[in-house]
Amino acid sequence: MKFDESRTTNLKIIESIVYLVIWMSVFSIPYFQNRQYEIVNWGKVFAEWIRMLSFLVIFLLNVYFLIPKLLFKKKYLQYIGLTLLSILIVIGISISIRIFITHPHPLAMPPMNLGPGMPPMELGSKMPAPMGYRPPTLPVQKSIFMIFIDNFIIAVLVVGAGTTIKLMSKWQNEEGKRKDVEKEQLKTELALLRHQVSPHFFMNTLNNIHALVDINTEIAKDAIIRLSTLMRYLLYETAHGQTSLKKEIEFIESYITLMQLRFSKKVIITVNVPLTIPDIQIPPMLFISLLENAFKHGVSYQYESFVNFNLEIIDNQLNCSIKNSKQRSKENQDKAYSGIGLVNIKKSLALLFNEDFTFKIKENENEFEVQLSIPIYVSKESTKNFLSQI
Repeated sequence: MKFDESRTTNLKIIESIVYLVIWMSVFSIPYFQNRQYEIVNWGKVFAEWIRMLSFLVIFLLNVYFLIPKLLFKKKYLQYIGLTLLSILIVIGISISIRIFITHPHPLAMPPMNLGPGMPPMELGSKMPAPMGYRPPTLPVQKSIFMIFIDNFIIAVLVVGAGTTIKLMSKWQNEEGKRKDVEKEQLKTELALLRHQVSPHFFMNTLNNIHALVDINTEIAKDAIIRLSTLMRYLLYETAHGQTSLKKEIEFIESYITLMQLRFSKKVIITVNVPLTIPDIQIPPMLFISLLENAFKHGVSYQYESFVNFNLEIIDNQLNCSIKNSKQRSKENQDKAYSGIGLVNIKKSLALLFNEDFTFKIKENENEFEVQLSIPIYVSKESTKNFLSQI
């Protein structure tokens, strides 16, 4: 969606700016540390920059590859393993390059000055040193192992800082999406209450029930119960972010039954839902927009037409298929299948499920079909009860 893409792009830009500022600050430290009286020791500066470059490589590899490809996809063991491996490889290469560039030589003891007229004595000669002479103290040199440990610790801290920033950015993005979902759900609920289940629908239904009272009392009573179920669902269930699949199916069946009162026998309506419904939660009024479109644009009062509603559960996926006939009027077809309503439905689905859903449209000259598949999560207890009843 446009606002999702805009927000994600803005967060990525801000994130990149933060990375740039931090690393520019880090790389400026050696320059200021090795500058005295307008003289810069560029040898030490470049040596430090080579060392810092290895940490920058590890940082970029972590935030732009390892975290998005592994950590965010919950591949934790692979993430930890590849992160440690990348640290070991990059630090090993960095230390090898620094050793090759600096060409270390064994430190030698400077010659001792024995006084005026006496040649300096080289280290290792047998001449005794003068009384009170103390050779200069040599700087303690770190072993390769200690250098590696120091760099490894710093690299781990760098990875931790990058991961923290990345997780904060992701949390901010998800929080924005959550707020968008709430806004979109509110808009959807209001739109459905005003338009999808419109006052015309209730007025026509009440008129049909009034006519049935004298013709078929039992059907009229059933229609009143269906209308009551539908109204109860609209008033109470849509106020929550989730509803049970069972109540959603009851709502769909009530809606279809009441719609059947308006049409003649030329309109064939079929409903196929699971005989045993597991205890799962889904967003309320998820299918009504698709179903309403099928009745609105696929049913003709003059010609034979049909609406088929199918719902099934396969491998933790809730699959819904709605197929309807096309009206023969070319003008009605142009209005019906302009695509504006379907685009809005896709936006709502993207907000609710991100990319974890499938929405397909199939059509030909005579039929129009919409297929929707969303993930469901069933508890172990519900799964046992569901399987035992099959």
